[in-house]
Amino acid sequence: MDLRFGDGKPTDEERAAVDALLGPPESSWEGADRSDADLRWARGGREARDRRDQLLPALHALNDRVGWISEGALDYVCRRLTVPPAEAYGVATFYAMFSVRPRPATVLHVCTDLACTAAGASRLCAAVESRLGPESGVKVERSPCLGLCERAPATLTIRAGIPARPGVPPLGEFEDEAAQAESGGPGAAAPGNGKGRRGRNTRHATAVCAPATPDAAVRAATAPESAPTEPAPEAAVPQTADPGLTLLHRIGTVDPTSLDDYRAHGGYTALRRAFALGPAAVIREVTDAGLVGRGGAAFPTGRKWQATAAQPDHPHYLVCNADESEPGTFKDRVLMEGDPYAVVEAMTIAAYATGAHRGYLYLRGEYPRALARLTHAIEQARTRGLLGDDVLGQGYAFDIEIRRGAGAYICGEETALFNSIEGRRGEPRSKPPFPVEKGLFGKPTVENNVETLVNVLPILTTGAEAYAAIGTPTSTGPKLFCVSGTVARPGVYELPFGATLGELLALAGVRDNLRAVLLGGAAGGFVRPDELDIPLTFEGTREAGTTLGSGVVMAFDDTVPLPRLLLRIAEFFRDESCGQCVPCRVGTVRQEEALHRIADRTGAAAADDIALLREVGRAMRDASICGLGQTAWNAVESAIDRLGAYE
Repeated sequence: MDLRFGDGKPTDEERAAVDALLGPPESSWEGADRSDADLRWARGGREARDRRDQLLPALHALNDRVGWISEGALDYVCRRLTVPPAEAYGVATFYAMFSVRPRPATVLHVCTDLACTAAGASRLCAAVESRLGPESGVKVERSPCLGLCERAPATLTIRAGIPARPGVPPLGEFEDEAAQAESGGPGAAAPGNGKGRRGRNTRHATAVCAPATPDAAVRAATAPESAPTEPAPEAAVPQTADPGLTLLHRIGTVDPTSLDDYRAHGGYTALRRAFALGPAAVIREVTDAGLVGRGGAAFPTGRKWQATAAQPDHPHYLVCNADESEPGTFKDRVLMEGDPYAVVEAMTIAAYATGAHRGYLYLRGEYPRALARLTHAIEQARTRGLLGDDVLGQGYAFDIEIRRGAGAYICGEETALFNSIEGRRGEPRSKPPFPVEKGLFGKPTVENNVETLVNVLPILTTGAEAYAAIGTPTSTGPKLFCVSGTVARPGVYELPFGATLGELLALAGVRDNLRAVLLGGAAGGFVRPDELDIPLTFEGTREAGTTLGSGVVMAFDDTVPLPRLLLRIAEFFRDESCGQCVPCRVGTVRQEEALHRIADRTGAAAADDIALLREVGRAMRDASICGLGQTAWNAVESAIDRLGAYE
């Protein structure tokens, strides 16, 4: 793709998809028919440049309507937003869910990551590929983790260009919901400078099939009217109805689509208390409670909020990181699907405390039901005065816009996420400056994941002291754990910090022939079956030489081939590396190559490659820009040293 525009022209369908999002072009400089006035002066360039952040939504609009992004369509988007074609091409090719080459309108994504691999994903994929040839009109793609690990193996069907037909149900649970989400719902202000025009743009449908069989996956891809129904969110919570739950107590009890039901079960009590306390006191409560980030870094939340609130530069932004893409992680999905109003309320409190008036919820593209539920919740909150220019009549203005990711693990890193929202490649930025100083759009930004934000609600309703009494002195509060793999009852479990790994696995029904447990996902580490007394705290796992990460706990029995599992981890990091820095770009490839060579070798035959792996791993850990490269060797190292994987 050149820096210059090509000769390709958008089709009427492609033009309509972009115009529904951005509004009709105002001059030929933006792609409209040429007029005499346009020959005299160029108009709209500054306004278009201010809408660079609409690049990702525009690519989604094309992909949802047509199924792929043609050169003519990309050129049209570039003219509308004054983005150089080479830059837009770099963004479009960065994300796994987009294609710049023609493909069928229906794409069947088959998860081949860790939990699904253990559940027979390779057999499922082979069976589906043999039945869905080129003549089927379905493209089968092997996908990284779809966040459905408790129901492995899993598939996700996405069908573009679905016409609205009365009386015919959409594929899966919903259709056309993403258009409202992309615009923040009816009546939402445009992002950035607020000059964008909105319209219902998306025409695509989705179907989740999990646990998937070849018959069910093929039926979902070829016969939408008979697509299997996705289980309710509470099916992922084995502890449903347990009166001791704090974060999950509404899931399975409250209708996630009803704002009245949410309020009847304590909803918006925390926000009212926040307004009564004031921003500084809210931050003090969060600090005194000892809340730390639940995404893996465990940074003190109160300190992050205070640093953002103290910045003199304005505006401030709030970003909710809902792009959980770590293999084995699905807790945020369950919260968003089962308790979406809690996410909206918690974001409002965080924004109020830090002086932000606009929030972005960056949602991974593989979560269609979460998108529908959050879209509805935001719309209802706005209608009822819980979002907008005067939240709860307190004179405080705040609104939320959902931004959909498009399949990039690296966008879970906060600065890569900012770049993605801004319409750039999702590559991490160097620090400093830190996001609390210069984050989204170069302004002070507070970023938290879904679980971290939802913890703010019990802090304000029960008080910091009561919250801090849960767990341990240094790891306070409840924690959500995503348990999957070879256990009897996979799902999201809520336990206080300090419970042991063995206690958690006993709840999930671990099998007698346990071989290994992976903590923290692909970026975490393995532990042996005789190490189940490890306390599930950040400091406890560190002392044990492993990591808690985001709360992933994947159990594998002796039927799962460990070398194949390690190879899948290496393939994952190779695919997901953004390629910005040499240690990660080259190191992840070298790691995979070495694991391929020793897949069937042990002992002395593998010694040289294991030595090479250690050298490459140290280089990635010491010199990579972000956490992806720094942790890409962790699981492999722990498998070699703790499990004797190649002895």
